[in-house]
Amino acid sequence: MDAIQGEAEHEIGEIEADYVIAGCGAVGMAFADVVLSETDAQIAIIDRHAKPGGHWNDAYPFVTLHQPSAFYGVSSTELSRGVKDQVGLNKGLFDLASGAEISAYFEQVMRERFLPSGRVRYYPMCDAQTADLEADPRGGRTLRFQNRLSGARGVAKARRRLVDATHLKTSVPSTHNPNFRIEPGVWFAPLNDLPRIERAPAGYVVIGGGKTGIDACLWLLEQGAPAEAIRWITPRDAWLLDRRNMQPGLEFFERSMGAIASQFEAIAAAESVTDMFDRLEACGYLLRLDPAVRPTMFHGATISRAELEELRRIKQVIRLGRVQALETDRILLDDGALPSTPDHLHIDCSARAISNAALKPIFDGARITLQMVRPYQPVFSAGFIAHIEAAYSDEAEKNRLCGLVPLPNHDTDFIRFTAAGMMNQYHWSQDAQLRAWLRGNRLDGFSAMIKSLAPDDHARRALIDRMRAAAPLAMGKLQEFLADIEAEGCAHG
Repeated sequence: MDAIQGEAEHEIGEIEADYVIAGCGAVGMAFADVVLSETDAQIAIIDRHAKPGGHWNDAYPFVTLHQPSAFYGVSSTELSRGVKDQVGLNKGLFDLASGAEISAYFEQVMRERFLPSGRVRYYPMCDAQTADLEADPRGGRTLRFQNRLSGARGVAKARRRLVDATHLKTSVPSTHNPNFRIEPGVWFAPLNDLPRIERAPAGYVVIGGGKTGIDACLWLLEQGAPAEAIRWITPRDAWLLDRRNMQPGLEFFERSMGAIASQFEAIAAAESVTDMFDRLEACGYLLRLDPAVRPTMFHGATISRAELEELRRIKQVIRLGRVQALETDRILLDDGALPSTPDHLHIDCSARAISNAALKPIFDGARITLQMVRPYQPVFSAGFIAHIEAAYSDEAEKNRLCGLVPLPNHDTDFIRFTAAGMMNQYHWSQDAQLRAWLRGNRLDGFSAMIKSLAPDDHARRALIDRMRAAAPLAMGKLQEFLADIEAEGCAHG
């Protein structure tokens, strides 16, 4: 960042780079990192925040990753401390970096890797004219931007590609505008403000059933709020992922690889979509808050079983739809109303972490639009896309290898989400060069884990055989379910 101090004092003017990246969040940095490693390209990164890391600059103070740190960050630089938590609700599982650790990590990557390379120019506190990303998508390589402090303007021209790292717009409570009415006099706060509460409320109302709502409830309980004082408004219950099934290292091989094998076997044996979810729950792949309430949402949120048991202490789980209005004496919801008072603290957790943005071709002429190519792993996806850009020349082949994995919302979106990820994995497995790259990329811990097996490790190799045998059967069943869902949609349409 010191490399560009003073540049905003004057008109920035026109700059050129091989890749112009709009967005310096985790996804944009993961892409740039692989470009730095695998090419000699020059990069310009434009971002609205003062520091690298994107939405992590705005995250609530007690946020952590919900998957192990080993699977996050940029490919070249380890984030994980490589230790298992010894206390708390993640005890026995690998570390989950805090928001502060992640912010410091991305700043370190910028200062110690990107800028010293001499091939990265970084423009913080600059608003990119995102309309440029929409206009003339196959021909335009130009991005206009403006410094938010000085008003200095610049034009960035990409010699090779203009990269949109903002398409998967991450929303956080502190920057989210609630889509419900709030009367004057209502005690209302984003999640970021919770640690600054100076008096005990009459009660807590957590609004939102996603991962942010889960974090709010767990933090309140950890800090000593009585479970009976918490009302949790969850318009939809969600299927959740068990964090034990996503651990790196041979120590967890049986659990992690066994979970994948069990997932495929459960899908392959299912006779209906409902039966599939029942089997996925029975084998331990999926969890739910209340065994008596069938989830209708799937966002890929990951928790530990200890966290799940803690959440079950909250008995006032409100399932009356979405909030329509917060009034001083009541909460209006789609399907009813709840009494409230000005002394109740209403906590907004209704922002969705990653928006379900419209899908676009990843490679489209002069543009790259970063999206998911592997379920649950946006940063791996960005690094993978960068490798495909560096190693392959044909655009059709690039898009074939980078099949879009659509973000899930409803429970049945799990089917398309999983099928798309499996299809990509199959394509990658047929390419020897890609197999080697995956084994060497730290964000793909499972490929390296499988490669490290000793030839005589028959028990673990049997797990891999189970997984490989069940995968095509599972894929066939997912395609069958997708066809049924689409036919049903057409019938209703």
